[in-house]
Amino acid sequence: MIYLNGEWMPIEKAMVPVLDRGFIFGDGVYEVIPCYSGHPFRLREHLTRLQSSLDGVRIENPCSIERWDELVREMVAKNPMDDQYVYLQVTRGVAPRDHAFPKGVKPTVFMMTNPLTTPPQAQRDRGVAAVTVADNRWLRCDIKSVSLLANCLLRQTAVDGEAAEAVLLRDGFLTEGSASNIFVVKNGVIVTPPKTNFILPGITYDVVIELARANRLPLEIRQVSEAEVRDADELWLTSSTKEVLPISTLDGKPVGRGINAGKPGPVAARMYQLYQDYKRTVMRAPDNVDA
Repeated sequence: MIYLNGEWMPIEKAMVPVLDRGFIFGDGVYEVIPCYSGHPFRLREHLTRLQSSLDGVRIENPCSIERWDELVREMVAKNPMDDQYVYLQVTRGVAPRDHAFPKGVKPTVFMMTNPLTTPPQAQRDRGVAAVTVADNRWLRCDIKSVSLLANCLLRQTAVDGEAAEAVLLRDGFLTEGSASNIFVVKNGVIVTPPKTNFILPGITYDVVIELARANRLPLEIRQVSEAEVRDADELWLTSSTKEVLPISTLDGKPVGRGINAGKPGPVAARMYQLYQDYKRTVMRAPDNVDA
């Protein structure tokens, strides 16, 4: 079952007019919310980011946070799966094709859910391959826009190179992955770029930073040079669906040096365990109030 403009229906019956600006211009924003054992994870944080994206593209939020909360939980209840992710999308709505924003148009609201499959343990044990690519996206990467063609092209570059992710570099510095945030570890210190207009403010990114600080792991949030990326002892990618996933090779070369080169490192293993412990704690909270 999916939700479209106030109605629940099978996805096969869902239809959107061809003049919807999401179809014509990619004029809309979205969120992906992981749900574990029926419980949305960090729901309020996801909805806060949704509001920020809507503000960034000047679309009025069609629902209050409380109403979004109800809809997400109803979506999960209508699609009983152990773990799933809810995808929600808001476009500016249907109007004659014109670049200027139409007046008096009702936003299109769409929600669906799919099974959530996190990386298997075997993949975590060996890590994944990544490639570096020049970050040629627009200047508002902090908006979670449905206009993802640039990200798709970057991700396809990784796929063409038999890699799991593209690590993006802009003007000699790390930004993020094509569909993830990136963390570097050097001499036991976790380093990641700060939130700017060049980076999507990741929910998992926030959790990792919170856990590092709470457990007194050395952490620096600052610009990260390309040289630091290539000389890292460890690289990770983080996202709502990948959680904390080590990168073991970059551009065909092993990450790290010595006997641990090309293998996931100890800091990644520690952070992954902290993340799992945190997730279990949050899911046990009364009414999932902290999620």
